[in-house]
Amino acid sequence: MSFKDLFSRQSSAYSRYRPGYPSELIEYVAGLSPGRGLAVDCATGSGQAAVALAGHFDVVLAVDGSRSQLGGARPHPRVHYAAALAERLPLRTRSTSLVAAAQAAHWFDFERFHAECRRVLVPGGVVAAWCYEKFRVDARVDAVVDRFYTDVIGRDWPAERCYVEQGYRTLPFPWAEEPAPRFELVTDWDLDQVMGYIATWSAVQRCRERTGEDPLPALRPQLAGAWPGGATRRLHWPIHLRIGRHW
Repeated sequence: MSFKDLFSRQSSAYSRYRPGYPSELIEYVAGLSPGRGLAVDCATGSGQAAVALAGHFDVVLAVDGSRSQLGGARPHPRVHYAAALAERLPLRTRSTSLVAAAQAAHWFDFERFHAECRRVLVPGGVVAAWCYEKFRVDARVDAVVDRFYTDVIGRDWPAERCYVEQGYRTLPFPWAEEPAPRFELVTDWDLDQVMGYIATWSAVQRCRERTGEDPLPALRPQLAGAWPGGATRRLHWPIHLRIGRHW
């Protein structure tokens, strides 16, 4: 089974510039799990969610279809990385208490993924899928980012991006769903970090391929005009969480 690989080319930047997740979110998700033996992190990328979950589980199996991504993943003694897809997990039936997907579930084959979750989860086991929106800083910075997102690379976003834009509300999720609180990711970044993060966007890579030009050099002076030189700014990233339980 193949998968849509949009991040292998920028795997080193992905590992360096993709943000982690708030401890409150990880603690909440782990607290819903009926056991703390094994958790699974699907499409782990560089392992941000897997390493965070390892603080709450004996073992975390972190899978990704991209060996390039796994090569840059963060090591942790309780995280086992494996080249595998979310739709075909290398696990026995009824062997895990939690299947998590951080900023990734919108890329999956939904029917196959949910069927695989039903196979590997123990009774009462949890499926947790979350995503974060574009970061927000202030009106001037946000306007520059929004124009770039929509007007410059808008046509290059894959169709699956709509699920993130809709806060995962329309993501197919055939589970006994539980209400989830709201969480927010907060980072303190300078302009270089912001530009590094934007470079990891799949639409930036697709824009380069479509036009033969890099759209980022034109973006930097626009952002710099709204960003005090050398300053660190606080970025706010709204998180949307879906929680389901397997009975």
